[in-house]
Amino acid sequence: MASGGTTISHGGGLAGRYASALYALADETHVLDDTVWQMEGLAQLIDTTPDFRRLLASPLIDIKQGVAAVRAVLEGERFSPTVTRFVCVVAANRRLRDLRAIVTEFAALVAQKRGVVNAHVSTAQPLSPVQREQLRARLIEAGYGRVNIEEHVDPGLLGGLVVRIGARLFDSSIKSRLQRLQYVMKGTA
Repeated sequence: MASGGTTISHGGGLAGRYASALYALADETHVLDDTVWQMEGLAQLIDTTPDFRRLLASPLIDIKQGVAAVRAVLEGERFSPTVTRFVCVVAANRRLRDLRAIVTEFAALVAQKRGVVNAHVSTAQPLSPVQREQLRARLIEAGYGRVNIEEHVDPGLLGGLVVRIGARLFDSSIKSRLQRLQYVMKGTA
């Protein structure tokens, strides 16, 4: 889900079109690896800088001011000219509020092109490095090749884990097991 409630479908929609355009440009100009690294940095900047997020979300900023502001921030953080110009185009098109979604779509497109599968993993407690590697090994055994594990802690699961890869869901959480048991017990009563 992008900000503003816009649903993002990989490769489609506004964020997908912008991500595809940046990917094509970076690939054509032979700066793809640098752009991938820079976009990861942009994601981190957005996620860790409240003032920058406010700038992106503000509907009150004039286009020229928005372009100048993002250019100043990105140049100050030493982002590449390719990423800086791209974000300025996004700003000029009044799409700054969609920038985080565009960054997410770009990362998904890069992963797809490189044959990497994203596994969204929810656990009650953070995974230890050993557990993370065991999970990665099990996913590789299951035929998922190169796997990128995206972790989310959800104390409501009580224990176990939930793994989502694309449309597939593997749920071995204690919460789920208890719900199934409760359903079965209601059926016997």
